[in-house]
Amino acid sequence: MGGTPFGKALGGSGRERARRGQGQLEAQVLAALHHAPGPATAAWVQERLGDDLAYTTVMTILSRLHAKGAVTRERAGRAYAWTPAADEAGLAALRMRRVLDSEPDRDAVLTSFVSALSAHDEEVLRSLLARAEDDDGAPDPAPGTGRADASDEARGG
Repeated sequence: MGGTPFGKALGGSGRERARRGQGQLEAQVLAALHHAPGPATAAWVQERLGDDLAYTTVMTILSRLHAKGAVTRERAGRAYAWTPAADEAGLAALRMRRVLDSEPDRDAVLTSFVSALSAHDEEVLRSLLARAEDDDGAPDPAPGTGRADASDEARGG
């Protein structure tokens, strides 16, 4: 169960690792879980992250990730075994949805996001929206608009 701890692989000196932010810790915990051969305990994750991280800190991060829907857990004796809920792309999408959900003017955020897309990203998004429309028969209306054409409005059309 040895190997390079993820904390040491991702972070410089011990002093720099001691100042990791919550987002960096979450990323390191998720990276460890993605490299696990199956569901992993907090003790397993702590071992992979290095000696400078307390077990209680790992448990706190895992609990926060669970509350965000980024990991799942199942009983393993008296402890829990943790598993990532999605791959890296799915976790990034989850973060994007949380940011969008936290903003009071969702339409303005989407408008700003879409207007800043590269031509390639816009084409990918158009293709995905068309595929979703074909699958569902019609796209879901944007929250608060009651209309199915909010993406056209966000692009200025």
